[in-house]
Amino acid sequence: MIRLFVAALVALTPLAALAQSGTQERRPSHCVAIADAAPGLDFVRTAAAGPERLWRASAEPSHREPLPDYTVRLHFIAHASFLIRTPGGLTAVTDYTGFIGNTELIPDVVTMNHAHETHWTPNPDPAIPHVLRGWGEEFGEGVEHHLDLGEMLVRNVSTDIRRGFNGMDEPRGNSIFVFEVAGLCIGHLGHLHHVPTDEQFAALGRLDVVMAPVDGGYTMALDDMIATLKRLRSSVVLPMHWFSGYSLGRFREGMADQFDIVDAGRAYYDVSLRTLPDRPTVVFLEPTWLRD
Repeated sequence: MIRLFVAALVALTPLAALAQSGTQERRPSHCVAIADAAPGLDFVRTAAAGPERLWRASAEPSHREPLPDYTVRLHFIAHASFLIRTPGGLTAVTDYTGFIGNTELIPDVVTMNHAHETHWTPNPDPAIPHVLRGWGEEFGEGVEHHLDLGEMLVRNVSTDIRRGFNGMDEPRGNSIFVFEVAGLCIGHLGHLHHVPTDEQFAALGRLDVVMAPVDGGYTMALDDMIATLKRLRSSVVLPMHWFSGYSLGRFREGMADQFDIVDAGRAYYDVSLRTLPDRPTVVFLEPTWLRD
């Protein structure tokens, strides 16, 4: 009964936010609300999909192919950049560097982090409607984003840059961005340099899907990253920001005791509340530039 209540609450959240729009400036995060109201509970799923059902062949480019209702597509572009596409066609690119492939696609939203030049660009395309920088205008002040596009809510949780490439630490210089769409909570850890604090974990709330750097050195030690992901216990973990098969192998071994492991054999992953795996799963994608 409790699980049914949680699922119903998720379904009603957008309606409740719409009803309150006249008296409320921003839509509340359903990820945080559900995590607070029902800690440790899973969402009810009407049907489970095995790995064989997660992938669909198509002649269309992955960023143009029509998606089923309530389904989100996550395409691993390169390094730490993912394309997130909603059923209605909204697009967001994480850790945007200025190049996403041979495509005319202009994302609706891009997010950036400046711990390293491969996570941002000083000259984003001026045609992009929403450019969200993961750091503040003044050193160490951080930033707060809460972008409500109707079908997608984008928010962030600031974390610190440590062992910076300029030789300096920067408080609140990195951002974990959270994308709330189709009832899902999708997190991108960015260039995370430390285990989040209890307050930061609370601010993140429940993450169904998380994109995590697993290089083991430039961001976090692998043991710390694995501990962070096991605490988050997201249904799906998408490894990113790796430089060798060695770090990927160590990460795979460290996660295998609590997570299933799936090698996708392709660049994108389709997910909905209905098709979240029953057991937490690490899905290895193959980075591929977008092309028309």
